[in-house]
Amino acid sequence: MLRSIAAAAAIGRAGPGAPPPRRLASTGAYGARLVALRQQLAEDDPDGDSSIGAFLPAADNANRSAAPFSTFGAAAETVAAPPADADGGANGGRRLSPTAPASDRVDAYAQPRKPDWLRVRPAGDPAAATEYNRLRSTVRAAGLATVCEEARCPNIGECWGGGTATIMLMGDTCTRGCRFCSIKTSRAPPPLDPGEPAATAASVASWGLKYVVLTSVDRDDLPDGGAAHIAATVRALKAAQPDLLVEALVPDFGGSGGAEAVVEAGVDVLAHNVETVPRLQRAVRDRRANWEQSIEVLERVKAASPGVLTKTSIMLGVGESVAEVRDALTRLRAADVDVVTLGQYLRPTPKHLKVEEWVPPSEFDAWVREAEAMGFAYAAGGPLVRSSYRAGELFLEHLIRGRRATAMSERGTPAVAAAA
Repeated sequence: MLRSIAAAAAIGRAGPGAPPPRRLASTGAYGARLVALRQQLAEDDPDGDSSIGAFLPAADNANRSAAPFSTFGAAAETVAAPPADADGGANGGRRLSPTAPASDRVDAYAQPRKPDWLRVRPAGDPAAATEYNRLRSTVRAAGLATVCEEARCPNIGECWGGGTATIMLMGDTCTRGCRFCSIKTSRAPPPLDPGEPAATAASVASWGLKYVVLTSVDRDDLPDGGAAHIAATVRALKAAQPDLLVEALVPDFGGSGGAEAVVEAGVDVLAHNVETVPRLQRAVRDRRANWEQSIEVLERVKAASPGVLTKTSIMLGVGESVAEVRDALTRLRAADVDVVTLGQYLRPTPKHLKVEEWVPPSEFDAWVREAEAMGFAYAAGGPLVRSSYRAGELFLEHLIRGRRATAMSERGTPAVAAAA
């Protein structure tokens, strides 16, 4: 059972007498970028009339010019928690929203049925159905796990029908218990399969892909969190297909240097998800995960390998305010994150965190515009957009190969070499 709404609202709040936040590896540079971005946004939109301003409640929008980037805990404490309902799930029926739903959002407590924009319809393409069945058969024959199935992704038909799958390494059992995730949990998962890196490389080669996404469960039971296993898989993929682009969605490895080890193996995109805004970290994620640790992972990767694209994802509809989303994006850009995706949280089972609000497609579109204006290399947003999403992969493939071709051209190397 989660704490009361007042206590939950206080999570991540910095007030008088509060302890200083954990320092990041390069706090000075991060802080300078954060201040500059905040000043730029405040100057560009002093009256709160940007595209996102349309989604703010009137009172919140009016106050943004006075304190556009203040913390949100104090305001949240003034909101009375509604009574718990019988189907509380992981949040015990208590609301996590600090304010009433923004103007165009739909209160998921008042309307628990999914809106029309969240209904997934089959493509009806025979070729896509054939590809879906082929990919599923290959995954089964190789004994691989996919996050598409384990996390019950709503886009599995579109992605598998298009020949794309996200492979989940290190088994199908996680050592953490995030309140939004349907993957199995255990304190002592089965041991790693030493043949998995080679089997993964062979399967991906048989699919004929140019871009593959790897993800994994958390393995806090291992000394390195599984970093060496993921790195071995990346090396096996690159050895089998030198021109293959590899994206790895990795855990935080408990704050160790595991992510850097994965980058050194040759990954092209390093993703690590912050999942939600700072205030809701403890309410949404496992207690061993937090905003500062996740930001540090992304920042350290960029510092170690500036050429590697860094990526993260935020779920909406779990109780965040519009102002909190803007602040989160600002902090991510200040940490030099290149790619961000935003999607609607969908409750996988009645035991999981309840959906607070249904976020309309128009708000996601506005967030994409604002993220692009902040300087993200790529932003994707939509009710069904997920961190590993086929449309995003196609864009990133084009971006990476284009950058390589440009670099080759500047060095006088034939452009065809960029394909490798």
